[in-house]
Amino acid sequence: MPHVVIALGSNIDKEHNLPQAVALLRQMCHVTAVAPIYESAPVGLLEQPNFWNTAVLLHTSLTPTQLKQEVIGVIETALKRVRQADPNAPRTIDADIILYGDFVGEYDGGDGRTRSLPDPDLRKFPHVAVPVADLLPDGRHPVTGERLADLAARLMAATEEKMGVRPLWKSANGISTPRNCSP
Repeated sequence: MPHVVIALGSNIDKEHNLPQAVALLRQMCHVTAVAPIYESAPVGLLEQPNFWNTAVLLHTSLTPTQLKQEVIGVIETALKRVRQADPNAPRTIDADIILYGDFVGEYDGGDGRTRSLPDPDLRKFPHVAVPVADLLPDGRHPVTGERLADLAARLMAATEEKMGVRPLWKSANGISTPRNCSP
């Protein structure tokens, strides 16, 4: 079974929704690790609360399409995710498959949209790259071969230089999990 990384984010009742999303993932999948929670300023639509972001490492025999539809879709429904015209709008939960082992390609998200793996946001946004690198620091990006810790550090430095402030910071809150859970 491949290592799968799912990124999670919330800025509506985040103190409840982010831990609840992790709990639901634990009920539905074999979760092996959870990254620390990071707080980040919103992207795009700036007049909204900050986000909490994390990433979850799990093992599954589900295909990316099955994982998106049968697990992530169920979690987003349970946490009352409402998709709006603006993809940067506030949300109760955002869950995306970022890495699916070394798979490079596309999959059907079940909503008429095709999604890419690895998720392109891994190379664009520190709030995605940093939690992923916490889980797999020596892992390699399946397309570029870059170490994930190096990718995250590069994005942090570039974004901080561009914005003049740190783009994300560790939250005092956390979701604990043993590094090695039994199935």
